[in-house]
Order: sequence, then structure tokens, then C-alpha cells
Amino acid sequence: MTLVVPDADHLRRLAERGAADLEGASALEILTWADEQFGSAWCVTSSMEDSVMPHLASRVRPGVDIVFLDTGYHFPETIGTRDAVAAMLPVTVKTITPRQTVAEQDASFGVRLYERNPDQCCALRKVNPLRSALKDYTAWASGLRRDEAVGRREVKVVEWDARRSMVKINPIAAWTQHEVDAYVADNGVLLNPLLFDGYGSVGCAPCTRRIKPGEDARAGRWAGMSKTECGIHD
Repeated sequence: MTLVVPDADHLRRLAERGAADLEGASALEILTWADEQFGSAWCVTSSMEDSVMPHLASRVRPGVDIVFLDTGYHFPETIGTRDAVAAMLPVTVKTITPRQTVAEQDASFGVRLYERNPDQCCALRKVNPLRSALKDYTAWASGLRRDEAVGRREVKVVEWDARRSMVKINPIAAWTQHEVDAYVADNGVLLNPLLFDGYGSVGCAPCTRRIKPGEDARAGRWAGMSKTECGIHD
């Protein structure tokens, strides 16, 4: 059977209508819309900072694919969270790895590339592997929220991902941290243990530190650099 890929213009228009029609809808309503539009051809990406998105998505489509990028630089706690999500939720966790291991990348580009050229490191270990993984889908869902950072304030609940020619769904874009905390508490959602150890946001271990009192939740990511995003959501 040949897979029929929807026309890009059709998908773009669908994303634009979705953004307008679903603003103000609940996260479950947004994900239900996605499931009605794309069937099994949508997935969720998760950094395993928490399992809010896998939990929500599993309520709409049990067995939904959860794409996790194993960069080779993750904290052990993050890998443990991934394994717990796979064991405890009705989802299918798909672990994606870069083309090169860390040792192979070190041999090609030199050690600690993340210090000398973090954008290139993120491209090699996150952006490029995700691009390849998403080729199997028509739409993908993320846990982006507007209140996380200044650069995310204009995030729409449904967007057109022009770089990948896909529909991107951000069902909790309008949630506040208070709403996230309430959902976690009400549903017993798994959290990365590092969130209880001073980390406001969890990424690769070499590029993530604990935050100081009063700092933005993402202040510990690429601290001391001008970089604020890995490039996945650009």
C-alpha cells in the first residue's frame, strides 16, 4: 500500500485554520483535532523533562508515538524518566540517536564541541536526527509554552512548520506554570527528578545548570552564552 502524503499547501492552510479555530480550546480538544486530522500520522516529541505531553496524548490516542532524542549527553535522570514513561504510560517511546556517537563526533570535530560551537553540536545531535525521525509523520506535537521565555510568547496552538513541511501542534502553549503544576498533581504525572534538585529546565548535561533564586526557568540552559534555543523550534 502506498502512503499518500497530503499536499503541503493543503497542510499549511489546515494549520492556519487550526490556529484560528482552536485558540482558547483545551489541550485535549486540540489533540483530538490533531488525531481526527492525521490519524496515526502524528507524534509527540519529548525531552523527558516531564511527561505532561505523553500523558495528554495517550488520553487521545493510546499507543501514540513519543519521539525522544538521545543525544548521548543526557543526565541519567532523564534516561530514567524516559524508561519510566515507556513502562507506565500507554505510549510507544521511540528513541532517536544521532548519526555519530559522542566519541565519533569528538574524533571528527574535536572534544567538547558544545563549548566551542554549541549550535553545530545541537544541529548534529538534535536538529538533524529529529528531521530524519519526523519524515514518517505529517504532524508533530510539542510541549512549548508561551510563558517559558520571551522568544516563545507568540507560539500558536497550531502552526505551519515550513522547514519540515509539517503541521506543528502546541496544545499547552497557553498554559501557565500553575496550570502545569495542577495537571501534574491531579494526574500523578511523572517528572524528571532534576526538577526537584534546582533545575528549572532540563537539557543536555554539559549545557545545563541549576538556576538561581529569581532566575527564569530556562536561565540554566547554555548559561553564559547568547544561545537560548537548540534549534528544534526555530
